[in-house]
This record gives sequence, structure tokens and C-alpha cells, in this order.
Amino acid sequence: MRASFQQSQPDGLVRCLLCPHHCTLSEGHAGLCRVRVVRGGELVTTVYGRADALHLDPIEKKPLFHFLPGSSILSLATVGCNLRCSFCQNYTLSQVGTALGGGEPLTPAQVVRLAEAQGARSIAYTYSEPTIFYEYARAISDEAAAAGLRNVIVSNGYIEQRPLAEWMPALHAANIDVKFPDDARYRRHTGGTLGPVLATLSALWEAGRWAEATTLVIPGLNDSDADLATIARRLVAISPDLPWHVSRFHPTFKLTDRPATDPATLARALEIGHAEGLRYVYPGNVFGTDGENTRCPTCDALVIERSGYVVTPRALDGNRCAACGTVIAGVF
Repeated sequence: MRASFQQSQPDGLVRCLLCPHHCTLSEGHAGLCRVRVVRGGELVTTVYGRADALHLDPIEKKPLFHFLPGSSILSLATVGCNLRCSFCQNYTLSQVGTALGGGEPLTPAQVVRLAEAQGARSIAYTYSEPTIFYEYARAISDEAAAAGLRNVIVSNGYIEQRPLAEWMPALHAANIDVKFPDDARYRRHTGGTLGPVLATLSALWEAGRWAEATTLVIPGLNDSDADLATIARRLVAISPDLPWHVSRFHPTFKLTDRPATDPATLARALEIGHAEGLRYVYPGNVFGTDGENTRCPTCDALVIERSGYVVTPRALDGNRCAACGTVIAGVF
């Protein structure tokens, strides 16, 4: 299928304008994502209609804590990614191309019917990077929105503003990774930069789409007080109501020379996030802590209790704290 957002260049080259890499490619070559290839003088997507992962998940697994809590979401992915994170937690899916990806043939309409049959309220484009299967995800999301389902992207945020704006009418929520506080570490460990990620988060929030952010806290790479405070301040600048998930790193892929994150580091990250002005900060990849719960930012009442993926509303009256009436940011 012909890919969106391409531009012909001299000497038969084609430039992809979907993400900030702007790969300029010759015949037969793929972009950094490995799944957008020049064939017959134009850029094509090789993953349209091919689901390499398809699972019914609790929405908290995305993670989204303030969007339809306790609901189920159908999660879908193809192979490929436009970043090269040495610590990727889904590298067997994201860090391969179509030569290694099989993919179950599924039309957008079939995906929507599966979501409805399984009682999902939403569809998530997740696991790998939804930007690189943009055409497929957009087609599904248009069908899903027409059927009354919500659409969620779980993304590294590395997408150009025009494709994001064109997708926006069918999107309802997002979780965006904010991996490092600066460009230098983004370049070194992911191959990208920070600016486009923050631009994506800001655009989603300003358009009225619900958004949350996740930072994988990696020992020795981004776990200092200064690093965590800088990331938190960048999120506060978008909105103090933007929930921040600080997740535990487990050694994997190319980054196996350091330990899993100490839970005490996550507890410190929660304190830092709150001190910088974020109203909702949660630990990720750990269970059984009070930090998983949503508390009213005004009176500290227990609004939503979580035990793993078991979610129990407590002092929640619609979208307000039942104890003091404060609005709890989110879609409930």
C-alpha cells in the first residue's frame, strides 16, 4: 500500500515525512523503521493489514490510569519502530522488520468486530510504535470511532505534527514515553530527540485529548534527582494534571549491564514529581504499593484503589472527589 506523507526528490529518491527522521531513500531501501520501503519509485508501507500482536488488556496496562479505569482495551501492533532504544522492553516486536514479522491478516473492520465481540471499550495501537503503521492504525481508528469505540496510542511520540493533526479527530487518549530529560541522551540511547516528543504531548493536550506520560527509570541513565525533576518540570509545563508513570526498568535487549530499578528510586521519583507540581504520579512495573492508588490532590482522599489490575472506585463521584468535590482530571 502507498505510504502517506512522502515527497519525491531528485535522482529518484523519496523522502518520508511521517516522523522527524525524514528518511531519504533510494529504490528498494527501507527507512529506520524497517517497514516503509521504496518500491517502484514510491514509498509503500509493508505492514498494512498485518497484526503481529493482538491481545485484550486491562487499560491500566497501557498504562492509562485516568481514562476509562477498569475497562478492557484491545491492543494491536505490527513489527517495527522508528527509534532504536537499547533498553527496549518489546524488542522482539519493535526491533525487527517485515522479513522477520509474520502478521495475522486482519482488515480494519475485522479488528473493530473483534474489539466489540470481546467487550473492549477501546482499541490501543501499542507494543511497537503506532507511528510506523500509521495508515493501518488510522484506518482502524476511523472504523472504531464510527462504531463508538475509543482509540488510544501508546507511543514514543516521535511523529511529525501534520500526520498527528490529521489523525487527531479519531484519537481519544495517549500514553507518550518521555525517556530522557535532554537531546544528548535521546540521541545516544534512542536515535531520536526530545523536542518532537514534547511537541506531541502538548498537541494532544491542547486538542483536548486525554494524555499520560511514562518514563522508564534506568539506573545510571536517567534516575538522578536532577534528571527526574527536569522531566517532571517539562510535564508540568504542559499541565499539572498530566499523570506521570515512573516505571521500573528490567535489564533486557542491549542493556543488560545494570540492575533492575530499586523500588526506593521509584518512591523518590513520586516525591520529586509531586514536589515539582504534578498532581498524579504513579510507579510502574511494581505492584502492591499505595502509590498505585489515585488520591485527591486537595484532601488526599482515596479516590481509586488499585491492586495490580483490579480497580475499585472509592471516593469518586462522577469525575469529582466525593469527599471534597475537587475535579479529578481524566475521563471516567
